[in-house]
Amino acid sequence: MKLNTKLTQLCTILLLTIFMVTIVFASNESFPSSLPGCKNTCGDVKIPYPFGISNSLIPNHGPCFLDPFYNLTCENDTKLLWSDIQVSNISVIEGQLELLFFVSSNCGNGNGSYNQSFLDIFDGRFSLSTRENKFLTVGCNSIGFLRSTYEKETFYTGCLTICDGTRNRIENGACSGIGCCQVDIPPMMRNITIQSSNYLDLNESLGCSNSFVVKNGFYNFSVSDLDNFPSEKLPLILDWSVGSKHCNASKIEDGYACKNNSDCYDEDIDFGYRCKCKDGYGGNPYHPDGCTDIDECKTGNNTCISEKHCRNTDGSHECFCPDGQSGNGTLAGGCHKQDVITKVAIGASAGIIVLFVAISSLYLTYQKRKLIKLKQKFFQKNGGSILVQQLSTREDTSQAAQIFTEEELKKATKKYDESLIIGRGGFGTVYKGVLPDNKIVAVKKSKIIDANQIEQFINEVVVLTQINHRNVVKLLGCCLETEVPSLVYEFVSNGTLFDFIQSTKDKTNNPTWKTRLRIAAETAGALSYLHSAASIPIIHRDVKSTNILLDDNYTAKVSDFGASRLVPLDQTEIATMVQGTLGYLDPEYMQTHQLTEKSDVYSFGVVLAELLTGDKPLSFNRQEETISLAMHFLSCLKQDKLFDAIQVGILDDENKKEIKEVAILAARCLRLRGDERPSMREVAMELDGIRLMEKHPWNDTEQNFEESQHLLHEASCSIYNETGDSYNPGYSGYDSLKDQPLIVLDSGR
Repeated sequence: MKLNTKLTQLCTILLLTIFMVTIVFASNESFPSSLPGCKNTCGDVKIPYPFGISNSLIPNHGPCFLDPFYNLTCENDTKLLWSDIQVSNISVIEGQLELLFFVSSNCGNGNGSYNQSFLDIFDGRFSLSTRENKFLTVGCNSIGFLRSTYEKETFYTGCLTICDGTRNRIENGACSGIGCCQVDIPPMMRNITIQSSNYLDLNESLGCSNSFVVKNGFYNFSVSDLDNFPSEKLPLILDWSVGSKHCNASKIEDGYACKNNSDCYDEDIDFGYRCKCKDGYGGNPYHPDGCTDIDECKTGNNTCISEKHCRNTDGSHECFCPDGQSGNGTLAGGCHKQDVITKVAIGASAGIIVLFVAISSLYLTYQKRKLIKLKQKFFQKNGGSILVQQLSTREDTSQAAQIFTEEELKKATKKYDESLIIGRGGFGTVYKGVLPDNKIVAVKKSKIIDANQIEQFINEVVVLTQINHRNVVKLLGCCLETEVPSLVYEFVSNGTLFDFIQSTKDKTNNPTWKTRLRIAAETAGALSYLHSAASIPIIHRDVKSTNILLDDNYTAKVSDFGASRLVPLDQTEIATMVQGTLGYLDPEYMQTHQLTEKSDVYSFGVVLAELLTGDKPLSFNRQEETISLAMHFLSCLKQDKLFDAIQVGILDDENKKEIKEVAILAARCLRLRGDERPSMREVAMELDGIRLMEKHPWNDTEQNFEESQHLLHEASCSIYNETGDSYNPGYSGYDSLKDQPLIVLDSGR
């Protein structure tokens, strides 16, 4: 008895082992489809996860399905059932379930009788496939309805047929409304009811009405089906999905069904989502092991010339050529024998390229070092060491000059773009630039500088950076890395005084006199500061209207110190080469080469004449003896034609007195002998006094008028010689200078 019991136990274990081995081998045929210990087929239908039957035979492995909606039943090991409906196929890739469903058949006599078949789908993740099914009605004078009820909403579709008098014209395969009609399936059809009936009684046998949902292409209409419909059940397709939310929401939740090497998609899915293997991978994306790599080399799903020239990679493959051949190893590109000459040519070319790159790198390194040395050479040549030494001894570093690099100025001026040029002069070209801190500056790229004047140039840079006067353009720094130094000034935005005078010329009712008088006073104050208040007196040596800049408020800014000279404290004059601009040059300086502060006074007198007359310093439209504005202006004074010479639109009853006073002051500044001219301090004080005339007006008595006329006449006569000949610049002066040789002007520093 005990022996029989043990034999029974052994047989049971052996049968279980055989069953498990069968399942394992079956699951290893390609990719694992069902869970371990789970039945993976029923009859000839495979059962992939998430579908399954009951629980796993392996202890503690749980159910074979994802959730109860995917639980199937295998009847007699031959018929697979889902909700008591036979399943004929399950597709994981397409997300489809194929069922054998009843045909609704009604064989009544047209008195309104009908027949119905039902398919109850209890979850939103299953629905009739709109792409894979059709709804048909077959019969004479028949009508069929397809109804879906889901979430308290009901949808209908259907079609009708007619055979009255036309039955002899019905053709096999034609489903166009005569004996057979069909319609597409609307979306979201769940919990469906199929109803068929006859709708017309013509006192003849109508036959049966048959309505059904069928998989596309499965049913082909035959005329004989009107009398004897051959099927009670036909296959239809259900779309299925997993989860209750779309991909983005499901990925962050527990129970996400898409496993390794798979993607989630929810396009054209109204409930949940589906999973699919990534390219290069195969298997069941819902299985816990996920999708596995496909060996394209063995499956033939590759583009290589042969399997032995195919190398499998994770998720893909690569092709290669046999030894001694070159190419990409694919059917399209192929392989070909390598040419020794080609190899040599390729190797030689590679060597030449490497050699060229090496030589180029060495050359560029050499040129870079050469450029660095050249910059250092220019820096030393242009007095960089002297400037650094002097700046290091400065106590107040807030006003110290900044030493800019060549690259900084190139970047600021866009490599000295010609469109940024804002001025040209005898000593260089001025560019508008923008520094990295967005500060707008004027960069003056100077012309050749005398090597003997380097120390003097550095001294000027140091001194000019110390000038802090509201009417003097501020020098911010310099660049010494180039052959010719560059200077960096503050940017003044509203053009020059020359432009201002010429732009307002010939305009009637010109309201600019007060502005002109203020500009003259500010310019005189700046020159007075340079002559008297600077730590080392500075002679500008090129005072002219184009070197007086105006800001947005028409405030004067004296600029361009390219010709300026520092005056030692123990000297009153300096012997120099004559420099300056024709029309503004002091005739005494031209004859004697002795530069004094009074040379700037004479040039300023010409600027005053410009402000009064609006004329240019030289005009060849006038008579030869009055080509110079100074001569023309003083000639008008001598002939008592001052107001005829004043620019149109300036003169009015209120400013006559001011204009007379400024004209007298201009005449005094234009005296031939420098010691007879006022100093810039006196000029500045007088202009400030004239500006106060409006607040404290003088009585315009006959005596004052006569005195003014006398002063004007005296001032004009002082520049003429005893013979009455006028001064012709460059040829003769007053008598004591008459025998001096002709001077050639020098435009260099």
